[in-house]
Amino acid sequence: MTVTHQRPTSPAAGPMPASRYADAGGVRYHYLDLGQGPDTIFLHGGGPGCTGWSDFGPVAPLFARDRRCLIVDILQYGASEKCRISGPMWTFHAAKTIALMDALGVRTADFICNSWGGTIALCLAAAHPDRVRSLVITGSMPVFYGPLAPLPENGHRGRNARDVYYGGDGPTREKMRSLITRLEWYDADRLPDETLEMRWRQSLDPGERELAAMSDSPRGEWQDLTAELGRVEAPALFMWGREDAFLTPDYPMMLARMVRKGNLHVMDHVSHHLQEERPVAYHAIVDGFLRSVDHP
Repeated sequence: MTVTHQRPTSPAAGPMPASRYADAGGVRYHYLDLGQGPDTIFLHGGGPGCTGWSDFGPVAPLFARDRRCLIVDILQYGASEKCRISGPMWTFHAAKTIALMDALGVRTADFICNSWGGTIALCLAAAHPDRVRSLVITGSMPVFYGPLAPLPENGHRGRNARDVYYGGDGPTREKMRSLITRLEWYDADRLPDETLEMRWRQSLDPGERELAAMSDSPRGEWQDLTAELGRVEAPALFMWGREDAFLTPDYPMMLARMVRKGNLHVMDHVSHHLQEERPVAYHAIVDGFLRSVDHP
């Protein structure tokens, strides 16, 4: 008798907590608030259909056991305002995130971030070191060069993938599946149907589709943060997937050396969204780092 073992899917995000909204710096944010303890801000990635809950829903309940988790939809995503951005993009997002912290009465916070969110947090930490206790950065690209290997597609792989996804016949469920399994997840068989459905439906949001169709630069001017990284004072953990489709592990090793208190952990058999693909392992490593910051 032949016995086949089907690999289980990764846990999907459960029911989303009640939505909350805050006006901050002239824009409106959508966020989720769960748990009690040290204020911890989660900033998600920039892929089509990404939200705070799509990126951190599987792992947030683990952190919420002893932390206050503020899971934010960054501007132009999810249920946050689809404002147009002018000027340097990371500086804009960092300033608005500080305004959000002020609106929520958060003086200092730990930041747990994926991709775009991590670049926002690094820019914020450089400009406002007194507002950041620690940083956890996964799959972010704050500088435009790599130490050993050239950046795939000259560092434009994410933007190119967005153009393909929204181009042609427009967003479809199968195009979303292809995008996630090629660029964000290492093991396509582990992708939960619920995650796929959540991302695809959010990508149909009229505001997000309008931004994707604009020929100018509604997301602001791209910034290289080389100078800013040297001003980051907070302890930082760069959490990386060994098989990251955007940036090989030599890149975060470079970043960890550019930040004064930089650390690096490389996780096997994951790509760009390790906090979703292996949430229990991700939480264990990050929780240990955060505890070490609290008790050096």
